[in-house]
Amino acid sequence: MRRVVVTGLGVVSPIGHGRENYWRALCEGRSGVGPITLFNRENFPVRIAAEVKEYNPELYMERKEIRRTDRVIQFAVGAAEMAINDARLDVKSLDPYKFGVYVGSAEGGITTTNEGYKDLTEKGPSRVSPFFIPMMISNMPAAYVAIRYGAKGPNICVVTACATANNTVAEAYHAMRRGEADVILAGGAEAGITPICVAGFAAIKALSTKNDDPEHASRPFDVQRDGFVLGEGAGVLVLEELEHAKARNATILAEIVGVGASCDAYHITAPSPDGEGAIRAMQLALESAGWSPEQVDLINAHGTSTPLNDRTEALAISRVFGERNENVLVNSTKSMVGHGLGAAGALEAIAGIQSLVEGIVHPTVNLEEQDPECPVHVVGKNAVRKDVKRFLSNSFGFGGHNCVLAFSRYMD
Repeated sequence: MRRVVVTGLGVVSPIGHGRENYWRALCEGRSGVGPITLFNRENFPVRIAAEVKEYNPELYMERKEIRRTDRVIQFAVGAAEMAINDARLDVKSLDPYKFGVYVGSAEGGITTTNEGYKDLTEKGPSRVSPFFIPMMISNMPAAYVAIRYGAKGPNICVVTACATANNTVAEAYHAMRRGEADVILAGGAEAGITPICVAGFAAIKALSTKNDDPEHASRPFDVQRDGFVLGEGAGVLVLEELEHAKARNATILAEIVGVGASCDAYHITAPSPDGEGAIRAMQLALESAGWSPEQVDLINAHGTSTPLNDRTEALAISRVFGERNENVLVNSTKSMVGHGLGAAGALEAIAGIQSLVEGIVHPTVNLEEQDPECPVHVVGKNAVRKDVKRFLSNSFGFGGHNCVLAFSRYMD
């Protein structure tokens, strides 16, 4: 089987765009959560979110393209371009049939869906845009990126709710191991901060209601957590077959060495309370990587800030690695960028890869009093130095989808 390495990272996030800006903000503990500005939040029970700010799609797309694409596509294109540039990848030199794009999105063009339905009900069917369908469907971020760069290899959009990006990267990894591609742009994109999504998540009591203190609303593993904060953005990884990367003298940031996937088969929104699905996904990732639990230095947790999910995930981690194992640090990127749904796993994997590169583990901000029912070693409000050689990235989605990625420092 061929080895798969990471040679470039692209980020569009609520706290900064591009690998370096994003990483600096994470290490400084900056929060991207604030009052919603994308729509009139009056009368909504939840009025905060982690919005992407200061993102200019004109840096990556023509104005005509921007008018004909949903925000989620614009995020995906920007992140892909940044990843390609970060990898110093000359896409024109690639075999197009060995160049793939795997970019998932849980909600697709939900902004377009909202606006299209409004046009239909208020103006009639003749006023629905001919671009409505291609702007709305979930596969279009992956398709649009492929069209842009002439990637004629495998192209897939995975949709597994909050586990989308991890499953997408996992499928890209498997495809490359099988020899179906030499290079794949893999990750996730989401732009779901819309009235219907905020109202829907609020209706099931999933969101934090700390409207008066948005920067402290996302607090994974803390006793005062009361729900997640909706986020948005995109993360794209350049995955490359090892020999292909070496042949062009690419800088190798990390290697994907294992994947674990499972399903709770328990409930449409709640995780299995015994953590069985999460436990199995982590164990499968360890088995796939050929690691023992003692070899793992870091777990970038799903860490949503909801009472049930954090407790269940911490229980699962403690059963696989031992309670409060001081050698295995746990952190949550969502404490700063909110929950990016289909983009979350990619943004978190990128954070973990940066820990491999820099030897720093970013903080879990707002952790003031750790819940005693979460018996794991969570990194608190300050970044810590640690020689991270191996880490797991956890993602668990509605419907019981679980996917865990295992990354290591590259060693020849």
